[in-house]
Amino acid sequence: MITIRKASERGHTDAGWLDSHHSFSFGHYFDPSAMGFGPLRVINDDRVAGGGGFPPHPHADMEIVSYVLEGALQHRDSLGTGSVIRPGDVQRMSAGTGIRHSEFNASATDPVHFLQIWILPEADGFAPSYEQKSFNDELTNRLRLVASRDGRDGALALHRDVDLYAGRLTAGTEVDHSFAPGRLGWLQVARGSVKINGQDLGEGDGAAIERLPDLSISAQSDAEILLFDMAR
Repeated sequence: MITIRKASERGHTDAGWLDSHHSFSFGHYFDPSAMGFGPLRVINDDRVAGGGGFPPHPHADMEIVSYVLEGALQHRDSLGTGSVIRPGDVQRMSAGTGIRHSEFNASATDPVHFLQIWILPEADGFAPSYEQKSFNDELTNRLRLVASRDGRDGALALHRDVDLYAGRLTAGTEVDHSFAPGRLGWLQVARGSVKINGQDLGEGDGAAIERLPDLSISAQSDAEILLFDMAR
């Protein structure tokens, strides 16, 4: 079964420097029918104006993944980590027992566009940690594993049984994915448009996938996608 959540159905925050769309309830946006899907709790599609950003703030007991689509995102945290995240980079921050961090547009003039993803950990109380890797040269016309419970194949390591794949597909490309019995899926279209098992998805659309063994993804235009394969 595939249940599509259209981009137009998402929550929206416009703070001037921040233009954010929320696939699930977040902040002042509350929809009791959209509280997450499986262990996936937040997908925020954020655009931050030049010079803008989130000042230091706390998190705890959450796996936070950032995926930059355009521009550069400056990260600093209470672990002493300082980094810049660019397209093709994936960042994982395990908030665990508590961490403070800030995220700012690394440019004073150009916007940054990124997805911020929150995944519920399998347990509370992990030690906070940070990891970042570049997959920029490995995303073309394939589904590249970028995060997983066991960190296999060079992926980032999560405290949850979630396999996260990313791909940049040129128009006309088709890729397939198979789900083991009982697994959940979520596909997020970051850019462009695709068909999944014959159903149309546009930019910003998401799709919840249940009780479906095989998924066929066909790029209708140049597209960038994230696919979550999750234990319940």
